[in-house]
Amino acid sequence: MTTTAAPEAGGRTVRASTSEAPAPRAPRFGRLRRVGLPYLLLLPALLLELLVHLVPMVIGIVVSFKELTQFFIRNWGTAPWAGLDNYGVSIDFDAPVGKALLASFLTTCLFTVLSVGLCWLLGVTAAIFLQENFRGRGLLRTIFLVPYALPVYAAVITWAFMFQRDNGLVNGVLSDLGITDGSSFWLIGDNAFVTLLVVSVWKGWPFAFLMLMAGLQNIPRDLYEAASLDGAGIWQQIRRITLPSLAPVNQVLVLVLFLWTFNDFNTPFVLFGKAAPESADLISLHIYQSSFQTWNFGTGSAMSVLLLLFLLLVTGVYLAVTSRGRKA
Repeated sequence: MTTTAAPEAGGRTVRASTSEAPAPRAPRFGRLRRVGLPYLLLLPALLLELLVHLVPMVIGIVVSFKELTQFFIRNWGTAPWAGLDNYGVSIDFDAPVGKALLASFLTTCLFTVLSVGLCWLLGVTAAIFLQENFRGRGLLRTIFLVPYALPVYAAVITWAFMFQRDNGLVNGVLSDLGITDGSSFWLIGDNAFVTLLVVSVWKGWPFAFLMLMAGLQNIPRDLYEAASLDGAGIWQQIRRITLPSLAPVNQVLVLVLFLWTFNDFNTPFVLFGKAAPESADLISLHIYQSSFQTWNFGTGSAMSVLLLLFLLLVTGVYLAVTSRGRKA
């Protein structure tokens, strides 16, 4: 803005203000480039996600409607259409295939509930315990996170050696303590479920500990001090302050642990190989056996689609219930 002075009758001077000319507008191409640059940077990740996840998912859904066996592996597109026959075989719980799938599903549900519950319980206990300042707290935090940092295959293979019957560390320790006679089978029979649960909890609870420890950092210490002055004990503080404040973290944590545990394939496959014992026959390994052991990829794909629908349904119901409860 500029100001000019003009003489007027009587010797007075009148100052007049004039606005500068408006700045030229930025070219449309420049604005488009500025707005579209973030999406352009995300494009490689989206394409990779499409190739890695969505494309195999679509192919798996198509295969579930085909009678794809070992005779059509070379050119699976020529496999005859089976319609909904593969789904009918999978959910026919009176037939051997459907009955085995139902038993594997129930085993997986029990395993998931126990594993997620124990992971959360150990994680919240360790996170609350390590909130106080004491010597060696940093070292304990590091040690607790070691199972989460180790590669899955290396860790599970180590556990498989430890659970060996003749020369395993677990039988040796239990025998020295007088709990067992040192000849227990941990990788076959009914004990296989306990073995799988122990390894899963050992591998998964540090993630719960890390998430809950981060959530506890956002709780003001003034709340605990005020509660302590009012006479609230440690359990009342945990019940009234800690757990309600961790509700948003728990909502995400429980869902992530549920999805990871229910879909876990690496742990049972490394522990038991291609054929898991009946007591530890998780549905992920069962679908693998139904596809690659019997060479019936159509039925295996149908089981995978049913598993996907189940997980989507549980996730939707869980998010709806927890979101409604938080709003209330």
